[in-house]
Amino acid sequence: MNVLLGGLVIFATFVTLCNASCYLILNDIVPEESTKECTDLEGNKHPINSRWRTDNCETCACGEKEISCCTLVSTPVGYDRHNCRKIFNKETCKISVVEKKDPNRPCGVSGWIS
Repeated sequence: MNVLLGGLVIFATFVTLCNASCYLILNDIVPEESTKECTDLEGNKHPINSRWRTDNCETCACGEKEISCCTLVSTPVGYDRHNCRKIFNKETCKISVVEKKDPNRPCGVSGWIS
């Protein structure tokens, strides 16, 4: 148990340092039992070592003790918020930044956070 907690602390530290938008969902299992699947937040079951993409633009993986999920969306930073706006495309999981007056013209973005 201490090894698991230590691993989670290290993982959380790296996630914080790299600005990744990830999280863990621990499996509710009895220590003596092993599980062959994970149940996500919507109640869907997934086999151990499987990966899937959610409707919320996240990629998730089922491990023996947890589900780990990370966003696929990069968020723009450092753009002209007064003259530009963000548009989210759920199909591509991408945000574009365009002019408010002319949405056909893209705005410059100095950085992205993943």
